[in-house]
Amino acid sequence: MRVFGIDCGTEYTGWGVVEMDEVSLQRELVPVAAGAIRLDKKQKTAERLLRVHTELMALLAAYEPTVVAVEEVFFSANAKSALKLGQVRGVALMAAAASGLLVAEYAPLSIKSAVVGYGLAAKEQVQFMVARLLDLERAPEPADAADALAIAICHIHTSQTLEMQGRR
Repeated sequence: MRVFGIDCGTEYTGWGVVEMDEVSLQRELVPVAAGAIRLDKKQKTAERLLRVHTELMALLAAYEPTVVAVEEVFFSANAKSALKLGQVRGVALMAAAASGLLVAEYAPLSIKSAVVGYGLAAKEQVQFMVARLLDLERAPEPADAADALAIAICHIHTSQTLEMQGRR
């Protein structure tokens, strides 16, 4: 299983690819790649959204994931910020659908619980645990890339749990 995680943001949209090594007896998580799409605030909204779409389409084609995992929308006190985030998220969902990929969505609490073991973990804790789980020398930068890897890890852990429950 190869999972493409997307952490939608209005300044940086993080992405990360994690694979589950099914051959190894220990079913190891294997980091493939990670990064972030930096958006220029000087550009108009439509131009920024087009950039996210274009780059995600290229990345999805390059890394050939089996599934895309995205963070669910969280409620924000600032309606304008939530709307902008929703637009980026919509573009990410559209890119996955246009690539013919299934999309799994996870709440922020579920992602942090799956990676850190605590749903209210700080961003630094998520970065630290992503590095540990993927056996990286240091935490991925920017933090949005680490978050995207965390989303991918969450999907892999959730899939494994559901698979094990189905065997019972």
